[in-house]
Amino acid sequence: MEKSGLAMRPLGIPDVLEIQPRAFGDVRGRFAELYRADGYAALGHEFVQDNLARSARGTLRGMHYQIEQAQGKLVTALEGEVFDVAVDMRRSSATFGQWVGLQLSGERLNQIWVPPGFSHGYYVMSEVAVVVYKVTALYAPDYERTLRWDDADVGIEWPFPAGEAPLLSDKDRAGKLWGEADAYA
Repeated sequence: MEKSGLAMRPLGIPDVLEIQPRAFGDVRGRFAELYRADGYAALGHEFVQDNLARSARGTLRGMHYQIEQAQGKLVTALEGEVFDVAVDMRRSSATFGQWVGLQLSGERLNQIWVPPGFSHGYYVMSEVAVVVYKVTALYAPDYERTLRWDDADVGIEWPFPAGEAPLLSDKDRAGKLWGEADAYA
Protein backbone atom coordinates (compact mmCIF):
# COMPACT_ATOMS: atom_id res chain seq x y z
CA MET A 1 0.00 0.00 0.00
CA GLU A 2 1.19 3.54 -0.67
CA LYS A 3 0.41 6.52 1.61
CA SER A 4 1.80 10.02 0.99
CA GLY A 5 4.76 8.64 -0.90
CA LEU A 6 5.42 5.87 1.64
CA ALA A 7 5.66 2.32 0.41
CA MET A 8 4.31 -0.06 3.09
CA ARG A 9 4.43 -3.84 2.83
CA PRO A 10 3.46 -6.49 5.37
CA LEU A 11 6.14 -8.90 6.51
CA GLY A 12 5.68 -12.58 7.52
CA ILE A 13 3.41 -11.42 10.34
CA PRO A 14 0.94 -9.13 8.54
CA ASP A 15 0.68 -6.57 11.38
CA VAL A 16 4.42 -5.89 11.14
CA LEU A 17 5.28 -3.67 8.18
CA GLU A 18 8.34 -2.62 6.26
CA ILE A 19 8.03 1.04 5.33
CA GLN A 20 10.12 2.82 2.73
CA PRO A 21 10.01 6.60 3.17
CA ARG A 22 10.61 8.92 0.24
CA ALA A 23 14.25 9.84 -0.27
CA PHE A 24 15.89 12.13 -2.78
CA GLY A 25 19.56 12.25 -3.71
CA ASP A 26 21.90 14.20 -5.93
CA VAL A 27 25.58 15.21 -5.99
CA ARG A 28 25.15 17.07 -2.68
CA GLY A 29 23.90 14.04 -0.78
CA ARG A 30 20.48 12.84 0.24
CA PHE A 31 17.24 14.09 1.80
CA ALA A 32 14.50 11.88 3.25
CA GLU A 33 11.16 12.37 4.99
CA LEU A 34 11.51 9.93 7.90
CA TYR A 35 8.16 10.85 9.39
CA ARG A 36 5.14 12.64 8.01
CA ALA A 37 1.96 12.52 10.10
CA ASP A 38 -0.48 12.11 7.22
CA GLY A 39 1.41 9.13 5.81
CA TYR A 40 1.75 7.32 9.14
CA ALA A 41 -1.86 7.95 10.20
CA ALA A 42 -2.67 4.66 8.45
CA LEU A 43 -0.93 2.87 11.34
CA GLY A 44 -3.69 4.07 13.68
CA HIS A 45 -1.35 5.30 16.42
CA GLU A 46 0.17 8.58 17.58
CA PHE A 47 3.82 8.78 18.57
CA VAL A 48 4.73 10.32 21.94
CA GLN A 49 8.47 9.79 22.33
CA ASP A 50 11.59 9.47 20.16
CA ASN A 51 14.55 7.31 21.22
CA LEU A 52 18.05 7.07 19.78
CA ALA A 53 20.68 4.39 20.35
CA ARG A 54 24.24 4.21 19.06
CA SER A 55 25.71 0.73 19.29
CA ALA A 56 28.87 -1.14 18.36
CA ARG A 57 29.11 -4.18 16.08
CA GLY A 58 27.82 -7.33 17.74
CA THR A 59 25.47 -5.56 20.15
CA LEU A 60 22.08 -7.18 20.63
CA ARG A 61 19.39 -5.00 22.20
CA GLY A 62 16.19 -6.81 23.12
CA MET A 63 13.77 -8.45 23.23
CA HIS A 64 11.88 -5.69 25.06
CA TYR A 65 8.20 -4.91 25.58
CA GLN A 66 5.90 -3.27 28.14
CA ILE A 67 3.16 -5.54 29.45
CA GLU A 68 1.01 -2.47 30.20
CA GLN A 69 1.27 0.78 28.27
CA ALA A 70 2.29 -1.38 25.32
CA GLN A 71 4.46 0.46 22.83
CA GLY A 72 4.23 0.42 19.07
CA LYS A 73 7.63 1.23 17.56
CA LEU A 74 8.63 2.79 14.25
CA VAL A 75 12.32 1.88 13.90
CA THR A 76 14.88 3.36 11.49
CA ALA A 77 18.61 2.73 11.18
CA LEU A 78 20.10 6.14 10.38
CA GLU A 79 23.63 4.80 10.09
CA GLY A 80 24.92 1.25 9.69
CA GLU A 81 22.97 -2.00 9.50
CA VAL A 82 20.89 -3.93 12.00
CA PHE A 83 18.80 -7.08 11.93
CA ASP A 84 15.53 -6.04 13.56
CA VAL A 85 13.15 -8.60 15.10
CA ALA A 86 9.57 -8.59 16.40
CA VAL A 87 7.96 -11.48 18.33
CA ASP A 88 4.17 -11.67 18.62
CA MET A 89 3.29 -11.73 22.35
CA ARG A 90 -0.51 -11.57 21.85
CA ARG A 91 -2.22 -14.78 23.02
CA SER A 92 -5.30 -13.98 20.93
CA SER A 93 -3.26 -13.71 17.73
CA ALA A 94 -2.98 -16.43 15.08
CA THR A 95 0.77 -15.63 14.99
CA PHE A 96 1.31 -15.82 18.78
CA GLY A 97 4.91 -16.86 19.47
CA GLN A 98 6.09 -16.30 15.91
CA TRP A 99 8.87 -13.91 14.96
CA VAL A 100 9.74 -11.85 11.92
CA GLY A 101 13.04 -10.16 11.09
CA LEU A 102 14.11 -7.42 8.70
CA GLN A 103 17.48 -5.91 7.89
CA LEU A 104 17.42 -2.13 8.29
CA SER A 105 20.16 0.06 6.88
CA GLY A 106 21.15 3.70 6.89
CA GLU A 107 21.75 3.37 3.17
CA ARG A 108 18.16 2.31 2.42
CA LEU A 109 16.52 4.19 5.33
CA ASN A 110 13.83 1.52 5.38
CA GLN A 111 11.76 1.26 8.56
CA ILE A 112 9.93 -1.42 10.47
CA TRP A 113 6.59 -0.83 12.19
CA VAL A 114 6.30 -3.06 15.26
CA PRO A 115 2.75 -2.70 16.66
CA PRO A 116 1.87 -2.83 20.36
CA GLY A 117 1.77 -6.41 21.60
CA PHE A 118 5.19 -7.46 20.28
CA SER A 119 8.58 -7.80 21.88
CA HIS A 120 11.29 -6.06 19.90
CA GLY A 121 15.03 -6.11 19.51
CA TYR A 122 17.87 -5.80 17.03
CA TYR A 123 21.41 -6.98 16.37
CA VAL A 124 24.11 -4.63 15.02
CA MET A 125 25.77 -5.99 11.89
CA SER A 126 27.98 -2.99 10.96
CA GLU A 127 30.90 -1.40 12.85
CA VAL A 128 28.46 1.10 14.38
CA ALA A 129 24.73 1.59 14.05
CA VAL A 130 22.62 4.59 14.95
CA VAL A 131 18.98 3.61 15.42
CA VAL A 132 16.09 5.96 16.09
CA TYR A 133 12.62 4.81 17.00
CA LYS A 134 9.35 6.54 17.67
CA VAL A 135 7.07 4.95 20.26
CA THR A 136 3.33 5.17 20.89
CA ALA A 137 3.51 5.06 24.71
CA LEU A 138 5.97 6.54 27.17
CA TYR A 139 8.64 4.37 28.75
CA ALA A 140 7.24 2.73 31.90
CA PRO A 141 9.99 0.80 33.74
CA ASP A 142 7.50 -0.90 36.09
CA TYR A 143 5.88 -2.61 33.09
CA GLU A 144 9.03 -3.37 31.13
CA ARG A 145 9.66 -7.01 30.29
CA THR A 146 12.41 -8.83 28.41
CA LEU A 147 11.96 -12.01 26.43
CA ARG A 148 15.10 -14.12 26.22
CA TRP A 149 16.78 -13.38 22.86
CA ASP A 150 17.99 -16.97 22.41
CA ASP A 151 14.91 -18.91 23.55
CA ALA A 152 14.75 -22.15 21.57
CA ASP A 153 10.92 -22.19 21.64
CA VAL A 154 10.85 -18.89 19.73
CA GLY A 155 13.82 -19.81 17.54
CA ILE A 156 14.96 -16.43 16.26
CA GLU A 157 17.62 -16.93 13.58
CA TRP A 158 20.08 -14.15 14.40
CA PRO A 159 22.78 -13.46 11.77
CA PHE A 160 25.74 -13.85 14.15
CA PRO A 161 29.14 -14.46 12.56
CA ALA A 162 30.36 -18.01 13.24
CA GLY A 163 31.80 -18.39 16.74
CA GLU A 164 30.78 -14.91 17.93
CA ALA A 165 28.45 -14.24 20.84
CA PRO A 166 26.44 -10.99 21.00
CA LEU A 167 27.24 -8.11 23.34
CA LEU A 168 24.39 -8.00 25.88
CA SER A 169 23.25 -5.85 28.78
CA ASP A 170 22.60 -7.51 32.14
CA LYS A 171 18.87 -6.92 31.56
CA ASP A 172 18.98 -8.79 28.25
CA ARG A 173 20.99 -11.69 29.72
CA ALA A 174 18.29 -12.05 32.40
CA GLY A 175 15.35 -12.17 29.96
CA LYS A 176 12.52 -14.64 30.59
CA LEU A 177 12.13 -17.82 28.59
CA TRP A 178 9.04 -18.07 26.39
CA GLY A 179 7.16 -20.34 28.83
CA GLU A 180 7.76 -17.90 31.71
CA ALA A 181 7.33 -14.59 29.87
CA ASP A 182 4.31 -12.39 30.43
CA ALA A 183 2.08 -12.15 27.34
CA TYR A 184 -0.81 -9.96 26.26
CA ALA A 185 -4.41 -11.19 26.16
